Amino acid sequence: MMFLLPSLAGFSVFFLIPFGMGFYFSLVDSPVGGSFAGFTNYRELLGNPVFLRAAANTFTFTAISVPLNMLLSLGLAMLLNRKLPFRSSFRIAFLSPLVVPVASVVLVWQALFDLHGMLNGWFSRIGAGGKDWMESGAALGVVIVVYLWKNIGYNMVLLLAGLQNIPADYYEAASIDGAGKFRQWRSITLVYLTPTAFFVFIMSIINSFKVFRETYLIAGDYPDASIYMLQHYMNNMFKSLDYQKLTSAAFLMALTIVLLVWILFRTEQRIARSL
Repeated sequence: MMFLLPSLAGFSVFFLIPFGMGFYFSLVDSPVGGSFAGFTNYRELLGNPVFLRAAANTFTFTAISVPLNMLLSLGLAMLLNRKLPFRSSFRIAFLSPLVVPVASVVLVWQALFDLHGMLNGWFSRIGAGGKDWMESGAALGVVIVVYLWKNIGYNMVLLLAGLQNIPADYYEAASIDGAGKFRQWRSITLVYLTPTAFFVFIMSIINSFKVFRETYLIAGDYPDASIYMLQHYMNNMFKSLDYQKLTSAAFLMALTIVLLVWILFRTEQRIARSL
């Protein structure tokens, strides 16, 4: 027990106590000398159109980017699971976004998607008009591309490890029994890849809530309305010292993530029992 005390102290100071203080601030009407307000802050937050827009944008982004991430990562993992030339070089190339500092990469993205950037320069050469990518509805597509570029490599390596752990004997036995490639993929690959795919899916959802960093560095505090996320809202509430809305939004987002992960865990357990 004595050996656990340093870890418990660190956990309490940096997580447990701040968590409790944050929840307390979400239930009072003022952080200094405030009185208990119950769930008033939460009711006001759910009636705030700016918060609702940020929540809708976050949900839309997650609903689009996570399935795309899963499909592309699985496709690349299956491709690199074959005997291809320069296979190791491709793996390293797809992992490079994880080791490159985000701030330096954002400069490249800004130069690419700026109104006077390289992409519009290429379009002007072929006679097409330029577009302000970050100040239009296309901004959501840009953020999705950045998210995919950042996360596909990591998920691909995890799925590739899962594919390589499937015994080759299963495919040989299925082939002898007359199963085609698609039947082998559906009945063997997807079945035995389910635990890995579930973990990748959870991590993809969590990482989709971290896209604020890239979006903030590219588009600033108040980006186009299509990419104004929950993290933008909480960041702006922090700057305006509105701790009630900040903590209420943070706990609602945390509750949503916990419920979503719990539902996915229950679903995965049912799938595992049915196999």
